[in-house]
Amino acid sequence: MSPLKALLGTARVPFLTLPPVVVLLALGTALWETGGHIDFIAFILALLGALAAHISVNALNEYHDFKTGLDAITQRTPFSGGSGTLQAQPHMAPYALGLGIGTALLTLLIGVYFLFRWGWGIVPLGILGLLVVVAYTPWLTHSPIACLIAPGLGFGFLMVMGSDYVMTGQYHLTAFWAALVPFFLVNNLLLLNQFPDVEADRQVGRRHFPMVIGRPRSAQIYGVQLALAYLAIVIGVIVGILPWPALLGLLTLAIAWPTYRGVRAHADDIEALIPYLAKNVLITLATPLLMAGGLIIATLVY
Repeated sequence: MSPLKALLGTARVPFLTLPPVVVLLALGTALWETGGHIDFIAFILALLGALAAHISVNALNEYHDFKTGLDAITQRTPFSGGSGTLQAQPHMAPYALGLGIGTALLTLLIGVYFLFRWGWGIVPLGILGLLVVVAYTPWLTHSPIACLIAPGLGFGFLMVMGSDYVMTGQYHLTAFWAALVPFFLVNNLLLLNQFPDVEADRQVGRRHFPMVIGRPRSAQIYGVQLALAYLAIVIGVIVGILPWPALLGLLTLAIAWPTYRGVRAHADDIEALIPYLAKNVLITLATPLLMAGGLIIATLVY
């Protein structure tokens, strides 16, 4: 494996599809709120910042899991357990750390640009976002509640509302409400991906719900959050916060229901659970993407 390929491995490039989807949702809310009048340069910078933040979390997670020995005992799946890059090339560990720090600084620099552009309004989200990036692996993964909500906080409220803000210059209720959907779905994404890691995570001191209350009861949490994501779309349209084309997000219900049933049925059977991990990724990506499409359609039509 070449050094560049190894570095890209620590960035977990195949998993970097989530930031573009979430920023596209913010683009949809910004277009709807402003009638199509947004700063597209700000959109590009928001996308770059979101990608940099995600790469930073991934690289720092790879470095930390290698250093703690977690990678050596994890049951790796296509959706969990890290990339295995540093296990294969231990000498790349300092470069992974450098990548994590460098992309965090890039995110910070983009935030500073928007600070000068729009003022102090972006600062609270920016500070909280950097804290989540830096603290997630070494600290937040040791608290079941923090571990559950931190992913959705980062990819939902912080990324959607932050991207919407830098494109419009102010906060909007539409962006807040739309952010509820990736909040619940991304929480579920990390929750379900913890199912194969229970035994390994216990050995390095992590604490999350599949470990604390067991996989079957955690599957119930998965179902509640899945329902709340779709309920947020419906309520948002009923009360007029979201335009009715945002209901396109409900199309993934056709996948969500059998996925939930499969998760409940195979919570303790990791091999049988893996196809549902894949379906859950599809739900997490397709639902906000369809909502973004609905918001863009609404902007064009109305």
